[in-house]
Amino acid sequence: MTTTDRIRALAEPIIVGRGFTVYDVEQQGPVLRITVAAGDAEPPSIDDLSEITRSVSHLLDDEDPIPGGYTLEVSSPGLERNLRTPAHFEGAVGELVSIKVRRTDAEGARRLRGVLRTAGDDHVLVDVEGPEGPTPTEVRHADIDKARTVFEWGPNTKPGGRPASAPARSRRSTS
Repeated sequence: MTTTDRIRALAEPIIVGRGFTVYDVEQQGPVLRITVAAGDAEPPSIDDLSEITRSVSHLLDDEDPIPGGYTLEVSSPGLERNLRTPAHFEGAVGELVSIKVRRTDAEGARRLRGVLRTAGDDHVLVDVEGPEGPTPTEVRHADIDKARTVFEWGPNTKPGGRPASAPARSRRSTS
């Protein structure tokens, strides 16, 4: 069992007991990051995350699964969440994603952007945006360097509430 698997096993009952799920556990150097997602209810609030951080921190202090010092970060996945596991990709089917691919050959694009159509245990299928429309592209998990969901904001709003793309009304003076 890896350190992150052990930490997930320790933290999961605390997080699930509060009605949330463990989205991810990762350790990068001295930083231990636990990502908490919505369970059956609303996404976790800042107060929820604070309570979870305190509880998990006390448990990790007692169990001591990490040698040496570390910084514990507990957060929600956010609007643009990282996709690292097959389960993450399965949860993002139908969403716009950005994928950075490891390429050992000179062919193909290193960065792909499109709608995630299917996700399996060893690959994903993405409708990659292109000038002639979407092109179905299969990418093996082993070839993915980084991936995340992409949140597209709507049109910018100008002061006064009209979207930036709305035509300005001409005003005539009546005097």
